[in-house]
Amino acid sequence: MSDKKNTTDWQHESNSVVEEERPKLKKPSLYKVVLLNDDYTPMEFVVELLELFFGLTRENATRIMLSIHTEGKGVCGIYTQDVAETKAGIVNQYSRDHQHPLLCEIEPCNDEEE
Repeated sequence: MSDKKNTTDWQHESNSVVEEERPKLKKPSLYKVVLLNDDYTPMEFVVELLELFFGLTRENATRIMLSIHTEGKGVCGIYTQDVAETKAGIVNQYSRDHQHPLLCEIEPCNDEEE
Protein backbone atom coordinates (compact mmCIF):
# COMPACT_ATOMS: atom_id res chain seq x y z
CA MET A 1 0.00 0.00 0.00
CA SER A 2 1.20 3.44 -0.86
CA ASP A 3 1.55 6.35 1.61
CA LYS A 4 0.63 8.82 -1.12
CA LYS A 5 -3.00 9.96 -1.28
CA ASN A 6 -4.79 9.72 -4.56
CA THR A 7 -4.84 13.35 -5.69
CA THR A 8 -7.43 12.77 -8.40
CA ASP A 9 -10.20 12.19 -5.83
CA TRP A 10 -10.67 15.91 -5.17
CA GLN A 11 -10.16 17.25 -8.70
CA HIS A 12 -13.05 18.26 -10.95
CA GLU A 13 -13.74 16.25 -14.05
CA SER A 14 -13.61 19.29 -16.33
CA ASN A 15 -11.58 22.45 -16.54
CA SER A 16 -14.58 24.77 -16.84
CA VAL A 17 -15.33 27.29 -14.14
CA VAL A 18 -18.96 27.97 -13.30
CA GLU A 19 -19.68 31.51 -12.20
CA GLU A 20 -22.87 32.03 -10.26
CA GLU A 21 -25.24 34.61 -11.71
CA ARG A 22 -25.81 37.54 -9.41
CA PRO A 23 -29.45 38.00 -8.45
CA LYS A 24 -31.16 40.90 -10.17
CA LEU A 25 -32.39 43.40 -7.63
CA LYS A 26 -35.65 45.21 -8.18
CA LYS A 27 -36.04 48.79 -7.03
CA PRO A 28 -38.68 49.07 -4.30
CA SER A 29 -42.07 50.45 -5.25
CA LEU A 30 -42.62 54.08 -4.33
CA TYR A 31 -45.66 55.68 -2.75
CA LYS A 32 -46.91 59.26 -2.55
CA VAL A 33 -47.83 60.63 0.86
CA VAL A 34 -50.94 62.73 0.24
CA LEU A 35 -52.77 65.20 2.48
CA LEU A 36 -56.49 65.63 1.86
CA ASN A 37 -58.31 68.93 2.21
CA ASP A 38 -60.93 69.53 4.87
CA ASP A 39 -62.88 72.62 5.88
CA TYR A 40 -61.69 72.70 9.49
CA THR A 41 -57.91 72.35 9.74
CA PRO A 42 -56.18 75.75 9.79
CA MET A 43 -53.80 76.45 6.92
CA GLU A 44 -51.02 77.43 9.32
CA PHE A 45 -51.29 74.04 11.06
CA VAL A 46 -50.85 72.28 7.69
CA VAL A 47 -47.78 74.40 6.86
CA GLU A 48 -46.21 73.66 10.25
CA LEU A 49 -46.97 69.95 9.87
CA LEU A 50 -45.31 69.87 6.43
CA GLU A 51 -42.23 71.59 7.81
CA LEU A 52 -42.05 69.33 10.86
CA PHE A 53 -42.62 65.90 9.31
CA PHE A 54 -41.43 66.37 5.74
CA GLY A 55 -38.53 68.75 6.24
CA LEU A 56 -39.93 71.32 3.83
CA THR A 57 -39.03 74.97 3.76
CA ARG A 58 -41.76 77.46 4.66
CA GLU A 59 -42.08 78.36 0.96
CA ASN A 60 -42.49 74.76 -0.24
CA ALA A 61 -44.82 73.90 2.64
CA THR A 62 -47.00 76.90 1.80
CA ARG A 63 -47.08 75.91 -1.88
CA ILE A 64 -48.21 72.36 -1.03
CA MET A 65 -50.76 73.66 1.49
CA LEU A 66 -52.27 75.89 -1.21
CA SER A 67 -52.37 72.93 -3.58
CA ILE A 68 -54.23 70.91 -0.94
CA HIS A 69 -56.64 73.81 -0.39
CA THR A 70 -57.39 74.48 -4.08
CA GLU A 71 -57.13 70.98 -5.59
CA GLY A 72 -58.46 68.90 -2.70
CA LYS A 73 -55.19 67.08 -2.04
CA GLY A 74 -51.44 67.55 -2.28
CA VAL A 75 -48.35 65.34 -2.38
CA CYS A 76 -46.05 65.83 0.60
CA GLY A 77 -43.32 63.43 -0.51
CA ILE A 78 -42.54 60.14 -2.26
CA TYR A 79 -41.12 57.23 -0.26
CA THR A 80 -40.89 53.46 -0.11
CA GLN A 81 -44.05 51.80 1.20
CA ASP A 82 -42.87 51.34 4.80
CA VAL A 83 -41.67 54.91 5.13
CA ALA A 84 -44.80 56.31 3.46
CA GLU A 85 -47.10 54.30 5.76
CA THR A 86 -45.14 55.42 8.81
CA LYS A 87 -45.22 59.10 7.80
CA ALA A 88 -48.97 58.96 7.08
CA GLY A 89 -49.62 57.31 10.44
CA ILE A 90 -47.55 59.86 12.32
CA VAL A 91 -49.26 62.77 10.55
CA ASN A 92 -52.73 61.36 11.24
CA GLN A 93 -51.92 60.83 14.92
CA TYR A 94 -50.40 64.30 15.24
CA SER A 95 -53.52 65.82 13.66
CA ARG A 96 -55.82 63.92 16.05
CA ASP A 97 -53.67 64.89 19.03
CA HIS A 98 -54.26 68.53 18.05
CA GLN A 99 -58.02 68.00 17.47
CA HIS A 100 -57.86 68.43 13.68
CA PRO A 101 -59.59 66.15 11.17
CA LEU A 102 -56.74 66.40 8.62
CA LEU A 103 -56.31 63.09 6.79
CA CYS A 104 -53.08 61.74 5.31
CA GLU A 105 -53.03 58.74 2.96
CA ILE A 106 -50.60 56.98 0.65
CA GLU A 107 -51.03 56.22 -3.04
CA PRO A 108 -48.83 54.08 -5.28
CA CYS A 109 -46.73 56.04 -7.76
CA ASN A 110 -46.97 55.41 -11.47
CA ASP A 111 -43.73 54.29 -13.14
CA GLU A 112 -43.20 57.69 -14.71
CA GLU A 113 -43.61 59.43 -11.32
CA GLU A 114 -40.76 57.44 -9.77
